[in-house]
Amino acid sequence: MNSSRLLICRQSHRLLSSSRIATRSISSSSSPSAVAASNNSQPAAATAILIASALVYASSRNDAPLLSSTLCSAAGRLGAEPTMLSPATEPKTGILFPRLCNGMTFVGCGVRVKYGFVKVYAVGTYMDPLAMSVIKDQDKPQLQKALLDPTYPRTIRIVMNRNLSIEKYTAAIIEALEPRMKGQELESLEEFKKLNPAVDLIEGAEMEMTVRGDTLLYKNAVGGIGQIKSGVFTTALCDVFYGKEAVSPGHLEDVLEGVKKL
Repeated sequence: MNSSRLLICRQSHRLLSSSRIATRSISSSSSPSAVAASNNSQPAAATAILIASALVYASSRNDAPLLSSTLCSAAGRLGAEPTMLSPATEPKTGILFPRLCNGMTFVGCGVRVKYGFVKVYAVGTYMDPLAMSVIKDQDKPQLQKALLDPTYPRTIRIVMNRNLSIEKYTAAIIEALEPRMKGQELESLEEFKKLNPAVDLIEGAEMEMTVRGDTLLYKNAVGGIGQIKSGVFTTALCDVFYGKEAVSPGHLEDVLEGVKKL
């Protein structure tokens, strides 16, 4: 018997032993609570025995890897362990985005392209399904109008596709924000700059911008968290990513489609 089959047999033995011990332990007690616990444990014990039997059967065949993957998906259906949702992939960079971020749900992603061909970073959006439930079935212009409103909570997640100095990163964000702020509350731009430590960004570095009304909660590339309180800033930030001249049109289109599926 090879090592993988030996391991399968040992796992099945442990499953059978634990289920038998649990059954004997409860059966030895005559209290009503023990009887109730026994009734509740019987399906779990039966499941353990079925899985163990399947493992033993697989050990005599060459389909153990297939059975293993089947049992993993079956475990989710039995309530033992939830199946994790696979991450979304930004197609032009291959960067992955988890389905959940800061308690919000992924709705779309895209890439920020500079000079027509340089893929600087991938950007993804996460929205609050409850907040969007009222308007998600409306037409595209109404959805985009909602995306421009910072009172609809969202997290904007940026993942670098290449190395970039922190000066160039902050300068690019400020360059996009400043004209949209129309001379109001410009001190918030300096606050944003200070939220980013003097450490250059490397490929794979991540930043998160969580918008809730007039508040931006910012997580920088080294994990530091800071806050900016400015409705002018958050409104301009929404326009940067969801306006008519969004920095990533593909991201905006993907988000508009993704919101409908919440």
